[in-house]
Amino acid sequence: MAKTLTGIVTSALRNKTITVTVTSRETHPIYKKQYTVSRKYTAHDEKNEANLGDKVMIVETRPISKTKSFKLDKVLEKSVGSIELKEDEVAA
Repeated sequence: MAKTLTGIVTSALRNKTITVTVTSRETHPIYKKQYTVSRKYTAHDEKNEANLGDKVMIVETRPISKTKSFKLDKVLEKSVGSIELKEDEVAA
């Protein structure tokens, strides 16, 4: 059975490639405290259908390139809006 992960697309700039950030909660073995762990995976997106901010499901596959060993399974949720950061205006 292939490994499936669910995460949010953090980069969709490259052709046929998306970067997915998967966050999970883990418990420390000694202190028993919970903490969040974020991991980034590059996934193959054949049709360029995923965009920035989408919630997607990726599935493990044979290595496609040096960093890509996942492919896009399906887009679970489309992003509602985009957040753009203001650039600081320099007073001349």
